[in-house]
Amino acid sequence: MTTPDHLDADRLSAPGGEPVLVVDAARWTRPKAPIQAVVIGVDREDALPDIAVDDFDLLLTLAKDPPRPWVSMDVRDIDGQVARLADAARTNPLAATIAAQVMRTTESLSLTDALTVESFAYSTLLGGGEFARWRAQPETGDAVPTPPDPVQVQRDDDRFVLTLNHPDNFNAMTAAMRDALYEALANALDDPSAPDVLLRGAGRCFSTGGDLPEFGTARDLAEAHAVRTLHSCARALDALGSRATVRLHGACVGSGIEVAAGAYHRIAAPDAWFQLPEVAMGLIPGAGGTATVARAIGRHRTLWMLLSGKRIGAAQALDWGLVHRIEGGS
Repeated sequence: MTTPDHLDADRLSAPGGEPVLVVDAARWTRPKAPIQAVVIGVDREDALPDIAVDDFDLLLTLAKDPPRPWVSMDVRDIDGQVARLADAARTNPLAATIAAQVMRTTESLSLTDALTVESFAYSTLLGGGEFARWRAQPETGDAVPTPPDPVQVQRDDDRFVLTLNHPDNFNAMTAAMRDALYEALANALDDPSAPDVLLRGAGRCFSTGGDLPEFGTARDLAEAHAVRTLHSCARALDALGSRATVRLHGACVGSGIEVAAGAYHRIAAPDAWFQLPEVAMGLIPGAGGTATVARAIGRHRTLWMLLSGKRIGAAQALDWGLVHRIEGGS
């Protein structure tokens, strides 16, 4: 395609009708015009060309086990894989392009500032039509009452053991659980004895992420942003530095990995799997994923997780750097 000028660049956006641009990775240079479209670079020759990675939002290759930031494609279904990623962007164009914009913008920011930008964008999308369309779908189930102690806190000598404690709801991250977890992490940060912190989940999995019946229930999106950033568990985990360890098992979905990715030590059980489903809901991560996950595996691979909605297992998470080691048990 010809290099777009500033007027032509309007069409390469969600409002302009084309929110995704698939290009030959070896021959593409990002134009000076400010295009908003998600740029997917494809290496169909298994060449891993020497490129300016900042020009792209997602990089696909036929090479096996490619280095970061590339994502390997199945040679048997190249066109299908590219088409599905592009279709995901076209189905929820604002969520997809905002996700890419946020991660491009925050890549060089501090974690705290990156979380703030993410929260602004998340609140914006909560008020958008794409999320409203997702919410209009038939209900997936009734709310499960939150137990009085959604996070169990145990002091073990010089260590706090924090356990997400709603296994009947797969440790879905309700507002009550988030606030309880933040309070426990803040207490650890304020404790003059500087205890270590171990975060884990009770039951079959670490956490399936945000509690679906609570999604979209906030009436004041500006206040929701303020509360979300004040009680950021990802920021608190990061502030603990090397004192923080998470043990991950079973499903780690949405906020169930976004928060955990803020920890210095991340240990996965062999059965752990990870997924970012937010773009399909007309959203971006709201618990820190555009910052924490992107810092762990890079923004290109994070966007692949968001557009594909696919699960990655413990072995791939280890290879990508989402977790640091795999140990048996939970």
